[in-house]
Amino acid sequence: MAEEQQGEHAHIRCRAIIEVLGKPKEHVENAIKEYIEHIKQDSELVILNEEYSDAEEHGSLWSKFVEIELVVKGTKKLIAFCFEYMPSSLEILKPEHLVMTNPELSSFLNDLQARLHDVDMVVKKLKAENDFLRLNMNAILHNSILICLKVSRLSIEQISQITGVDKKEIEIFVEKMLKENKIKKEDELYTLA
Repeated sequence: MAEEQQGEHAHIRCRAIIEVLGKPKEHVENAIKEYIEHIKQDSELVILNEEYSDAEEHGSLWSKFVEIELVVKGTKKLIAFCFEYMPSSLEILKPEHLVMTNPELSSFLNDLQARLHDVDMVVKKLKAENDFLRLNMNAILHNSILICLKVSRLSIEQISQITGVDKKEIEIFVEKMLKENKIKKEDELYTLA
């Protein structure tokens, strides 16, 4: 019969991959080692093996991961490990079967739901802040263009230079203002309508 252990008292052997993304490269390399040292301080987690990847560049950021093999004392601690250290993958090696009690499963599901609600709240808050910033940035840009054109007739390149906004982006904004009849274009120069 396959090996089976009660979840709360099981010693669970697993393999986890933990990644760090950031910059500069030295920070990423130090941060992942500090992260693993922090995990080693937990008396209910025993790291048996750790293998670090080389840091890789992804655009302006660097990433590095470590694959660790560890033993965790009980399903509750395994779940806490996943929430606290957020491995990008986890594979349970032993035991082959785990038994969870109803209270253990209920506790896990409630913790999961609480975390999901927290993440959802953060996402909604960030979206609201982003929408607020976008709305205000558009208003500032709109007013900046109007003020510039009140002083002088300007080309799209000049508007771009004065506002500090890329020419392609400012063209989109200026086209919208043309359609709204707030400005007009005469011989490649823009002026107030």
